[in-house]
Amino acid sequence: MPKVRRIEFPNANGDLLAGSLTMPDLPPRAFVLFAHCFTCGKDSAAASRIARTLAGHRLAVLRFDFTGLGGSAGDFANTDFSSNIDDLVAAADYLDRTHAAPALLIGHSLGGTAALAAAGRMPGCRAVATIGAPATPDHIERQFGASRDEIDATGEATVTLGGRAFRIRRDFIDDLHRHDLAERVGALRRALLILHAPLDDVVSIDEAGRIFQAARHPKSFVSLDGADHLLSNADDAQYAADTIAAWSRRYLPDDQPQRPAVEGGELWVGELDARFLRQVASDDHAWLADEPRSMGGSNLGPDPYEHLLAALGTCTSMTVRLYANRKQWPLEDIDVRLRHRRDHGADCEGCDDGGGTIEVLSREITLAGDLSDEQRQRLLEIADRCPVHRTLTGRIRIDTVLAAAS
Repeated sequence: MPKVRRIEFPNANGDLLAGSLTMPDLPPRAFVLFAHCFTCGKDSAAASRIARTLAGHRLAVLRFDFTGLGGSAGDFANTDFSSNIDDLVAAADYLDRTHAAPALLIGHSLGGTAALAAAGRMPGCRAVATIGAPATPDHIERQFGASRDEIDATGEATVTLGGRAFRIRRDFIDDLHRHDLAERVGALRRALLILHAPLDDVVSIDEAGRIFQAARHPKSFVSLDGADHLLSNADDAQYAADTIAAWSRRYLPDDQPQRPAVEGGELWVGELDARFLRQVASDDHAWLADEPRSMGGSNLGPDPYEHLLAALGTCTSMTVRLYANRKQWPLEDIDVRLRHRRDHGADCEGCDDGGGTIEVLSREITLAGDLSDEQRQRLLEIADRCPVHRTLTGRIRIDTVLAAAS
């Protein structure tokens, strides 16, 4: 399960901004900075779902509340689009100081517009993805309605957006008009992915077209067919996150160990962390090995003895099935359960190593089908003849050599 850590970091004015850092179980491939929509917060349903899904792709995600919103300090009435950009840069600086600079920047709605404007101030950012973003920040003015006249007349007004009240000042609106986003998008020099719902009734899909036209390649567009502006349906949020993860893989660093060429019959084991997590690979397959949490591991894969039992169990099942098929016996199903234990064997011969203990692998086989007693007994004898069983009970020599470090 991804781990969520609550963090705080200062913005340019020294106000503490509240954030959530979602870390994957495996070491992260890259860090992601997520900018939420204007009326949302870091804990919105879409932001939380996207962060969890990206963590499943080994991406660590920082989402945070802009100044004066959610758990962040400061007065929202004193903020504007420029301060939102500054908050994003402060969040990127925090990640750079504590982990690594964000390589991917994601913005939802006006957060996407802010992400496009902020990306140029983040040298480590390699890719930007927007979700339902307007092409210009002054698009939000259309949501002010009759309050726009009050802002012009008195200098400020309370505006209701998404069911929440915000105090908006004239300086906020003036700042929106100062940003030429088309120019910034044209000079972005980052890979860009635009996701937008065709029937978005808050931000028209025409806005996505304007962003796409202003951007240079590499740029991509994905239609969020059937989704609403807030991605309130969990499947839509997960689809958006999975799409971003697949698209961004081309542009993000990957710190997984480079798997060497493995020939048939060989097995390679490489480190994924400095404790027990290991990547195991054959010529065509890859999987994980780990230790349980009680032993200091992360329990992300079978431990070495579970691999050993799996080798014996699978070989047993395959061997019995091949024999029954060849004999055309009515064997319907095979169930094999295995355990490993250490028994005290003070009187056993050949127990000169291990302080008088012997390693015991217990194997329990269930054979389903209309089999005679003689057939069942014969299949039990065949189980003892499986290749892995014969290897484990025969004379084994393990030749270990020290290879030159690459």
